[in-house]
This record gives sequence, structure tokens and C-alpha cells, in this order.
Amino acid sequence: MDRIVETYKYSEDIITLWKKAFGDSREDVIFFLNHAKNKSCLCLYDDDFLCSMFFLVDCKVQNKAFKYVYAACTDCEYRTKGCMTRLLNYAKEHYENIILIPADISLASYYLKRGFNHKMKTNNILFNECSEIKDYLFDGCFLEEPFALAYMGD
Repeated sequence: MDRIVETYKYSEDIITLWKKAFGDSREDVIFFLNHAKNKSCLCLYDDDFLCSMFFLVDCKVQNKAFKYVYAACTDCEYRTKGCMTRLLNYAKEHYENIILIPADISLASYYLKRGFNHKMKTNNILFNECSEIKDYLFDGCFLEEPFALAYMGD
């Protein structure tokens, strides 16, 4: 893996990886990119190929500033090679408080092993975003009782 870049600009490779990973339409991806106002994208490139990424969306949890991990994904050719772990470690080095909602129990276990060991209720997460974007941010969890996991760089 070549380099990690945090960007506020959105390119075709970000749209392409998102669509491949989640099956969302181009229109849905572009809607998020154009309407979520408090976000950046953390990208891992192998040469010029985007192999892994996630968005960091500003939020508050119990009056503390957090970065919310959203749309975390890795290209299928790069899975099991440590790409997402590398991105998560980078985020933990650069941001004190990070939170996410795992999509399923296996991802909860994955994130717990990577230091996201503070379990919280999802209704504690507050975004300064329009209602449509808030819907995006809470979508995609398949747990019967969704919960959030946080990393807090105490």
C-alpha cells in the first residue's frame, strides 16, 4: 500500500469503490457527496488505485466532538491485506474520538479488536446534517438492536 490521503474533494474512484462495495446507485452516492457538509474521505491508495476508504463525518456524542466512520469499504482484490486496519490506525493517530455503527456482529468483533471498545447507544450520536443525510448515516446496520462502538484516545 502506497499512501493514505484525507480529502475533501470527491473523484470518480471514490464513487466507483462505494458503488462496488455497497451496490448503491451513482445518484445516491453523489447525493451524499453533495449534501453531507461536515465530512472528509480517508483513502488508501496502491499506486494510483483506490483500494480502501471511509468517510469521517463530524458529530457529537454527549457534548464531545467525534468523527463518525461511514461507508468503510475495501476493494475485493485487497481484502484481508490489512488495508482497513491501516486506515483505522491512521484515523486513531489523527483524531481523539472516533465512533461507528457496525453493520453486523462480525464487524463488531472486527472493530473491537481494533480498539473500538466503548459501546454506546446510537441515539447518543448527533449530526449537524440535513435529515436525508442523517438517514444515510444510520442506514446499513443489520443488527436487531443497533449499537455504536467508539475509540476514545484517552
